[in-house]
Amino acid sequence: MAEDKGFVLWLTGLSGAGKTTLAGRLVPELRARGLRVEVLDGDEVRTNLSKGLGFSKEDRDANIRRIGYVSRLLARNGVAAITAAISPYRDAREEVRLAVEADGAGFVEVYVECPVRVLAARDVKGLYRKALSGEIERFTGVSDPYEEPRAPDVVVHTHEETAEASTARIIRELERRRLIPARFAEGSTHPESGAREIAA
Repeated sequence: MAEDKGFVLWLTGLSGAGKTTLAGRLVPELRARGLRVEVLDGDEVRTNLSKGLGFSKEDRDANIRRIGYVSRLLARNGVAAITAAISPYRDAREEVRLAVEADGAGFVEVYVECPVRVLAARDVKGLYRKALSGEIERFTGVSDPYEEPRAPDVVVHTHEETAEASTARIIRELERRRLIPARFAEGSTHPESGAREIAA
């Protein structure tokens, strides 16, 4: 990892797919390797940075640009910035990638994939039930679009593999790109297949 550059690890996927869970697992993994790490969680940004924005495409894109701007500043200053945001539109995600890479920092897009049918059955927050019944309008994946990444850097299938396996897949890609030291820190997770579901 370059001494003066960080990187942006962008976790995108539907609500409840596992973005926040994976971000929480990645933080100690990266800090154990000596990295400075910050997490930009979509829900927290909505509360603290994007209050007042709605859920039109324009407002969603504005929210992603704000997250992207902050993550870009962090990466520029040597921080590993992990974002966990639905970020439903490809053009906004690509705009952030181009801006980050223009600064000379790395950008890794992770598609946290989980089918709507599984999320609706799991329904950790009760949101899918409300969306399907019409109580929530413009809900991504139900009544509003989600544009899957065409060529994500990493895909994790959180309905088919354990959180440990998903985390290890991401870590391997960061190692491959030499964004982090190519070793597992003590206590790090190794790839293990399994069927445990993760959420958030």
